[in-house]
Amino acid sequence: MVNLPSISVVDDDESIRESLRGLMRSIGFSANIFASAEEFLNSDHLRKTDCLILDVRMPGMNGLELQHQLMVSRREIPVIFITAHGDEEARARALEEGAVAYLFKPFSEDALLNAVHAALELK
Repeated sequence: MVNLPSISVVDDDESIRESLRGLMRSIGFSANIFASAEEFLNSDHLRKTDCLILDVRMPGMNGLELQHQLMVSRREIPVIFITAHGDEEARARALEEGAVAYLFKPFSEDALLNAVHAALELK
């Protein structure tokens, strides 16, 4: 049995979650979706995730806080941030803490897929 790369998507926007799950599955990846950082952290998928696609601004714990929590707990999951907000300070912080990419919505499928492939090469 072949183990498919496991991609987790954390975004409070259901339409984004569903479309990204569909895109990841269409190229042969396993994809799981979560409406919040807390939902992801409390899931069984935390230790199975090969790449995390993460919204920056969400209610509760935001994406940057989740990235920091993963780093502090030594969970080495490559992170790709997606955001509709052009906050350069957040972008700089995310990349400084090891994010693979920081994409502004709307982003192209190619840009996201290139980032996912780059993230999977790090695993």
